[in-house]
Amino acid sequence: MMVKTQRRGLKTIGLHVGVNNVRRYFSKRISVIELQLDHLRIQCGLSPDFWLGEPEIHDPRLGAWLESKNFHGSANRAPVPLAMIPSGENSFRLQPISLTAHSRTRP
Repeated sequence: MMVKTQRRGLKTIGLHVGVNNVRRYFSKRISVIELQLDHLRIQCGLSPDFWLGEPEIHDPRLGAWLESKNFHGSANRAPVPLAMIPSGENSFRLQPISLTAHSRTRP
């Protein structure tokens, strides 16, 4: 699934998952997910608002990782798309989306 970085002011604070992704990839019975960020694995809580139209994941460690990877968008602070790939039960791997993969045309 594709997610986008989320900013507050000048800081990247988390991920915007999107309502359709929540319905498709997340069980309402869970309150915590695991994210794999390179070699780091963290658990992130899902707030009740996650299910009520605010599908966002916030965690200080996630924000720090996003900042360290310079996933802060362009000069106009546009959100950066990332791939959030299911990697087990309630577990996802986060990685950049290759721009060349989106720009290729099929013969």
